[in-house]
Amino acid sequence: MKVGAAQFASEIGDVEANMEIHLDWITRGLSKKLDLLVMPELSLVGYHGTEHLLDVAMKSSDRRLRQLSSAAGDMAIVLGFIEEGPAALFYNTAVIMQNGKVIHRHRKINVPNYGKLEEGKYFAKGRHVRTCSLDEDWDAGLLICSDAWNPALTHLAFLADTTLLITPVSSGIEAVGPGFDNPGGWELTMRFYSMMYGVPSIMVNRVGVERDLTFWGGSCIFDPFGKPLAVAGKEEELIVAELDYNQVRKARHQLPTVRDSDTNLVQSEIRRLVEVQDGRGRFPGNK
Repeated sequence: MKVGAAQFASEIGDVEANMEIHLDWITRGLSKKLDLLVMPELSLVGYHGTEHLLDVAMKSSDRRLRQLSSAAGDMAIVLGFIEEGPAALFYNTAVIMQNGKVIHRHRKINVPNYGKLEEGKYFAKGRHVRTCSLDEDWDAGLLICSDAWNPALTHLAFLADTTLLITPVSSGIEAVGPGFDNPGGWELTMRFYSMMYGVPSIMVNRVGVERDLTFWGGSCIFDPFGKPLAVAGKEEELIVAELDYNQVRKARHQLPTVRDSDTNLVQSEIRRLVEVQDGRGRFPGNK
């Protein structure tokens, strides 16, 4: 499968301008004969699109999403937007689309409220970790940014048969705080998941400056052994790589992390810890 990650800057709160930007990257992806094109978190509205939340929020059935998917044709695309769900709840959502249809939707679960990140003021939390079948071999696990910094969520994705991890992000250098290495952390995180679970992974970040956040790019694609296939710089760029499912077979044969995961043990231990949780809201370990 030939995949691409398009890192670019979005216009804050201007869906129509961002539609044109998306159509341009879709055209570039088609020219490269990609099977899958991944774009950044909240790519249709900008990371600070929440400033215009009521104006830019859309339902997952919105005609503009279908327009972009139709333009991509057989090429599957991943993009992000502010979704208005039932009962006027709003979500940081990414979708996989193909041939005019939304074929998969993920609502961000690990909504950050620390450092310079205040998503908890605007977004409800997603409740599900699901996979999306792209073909007979490739099942995409789609997680958004800080979802991947909760290893439990990533483990759930792999237990659900993920063979390709897709992670659109909006990672600013200043997001967490002084001394925290976001670029180095993302490289390490994606490499770890690919090597540990024996699957390729795609991380795509945005670039440019939005308000007080400097987005550093650095989008990357890793093979199932944790080796980089393509790494972007700091500017707008489309990186491309060929993924070989036989490499997944080899990696998982050598290191059967998913096969050896004892889900019954994990479930029973979580249930035990919840039952004996102390009054301070902390897990009491072996007590």
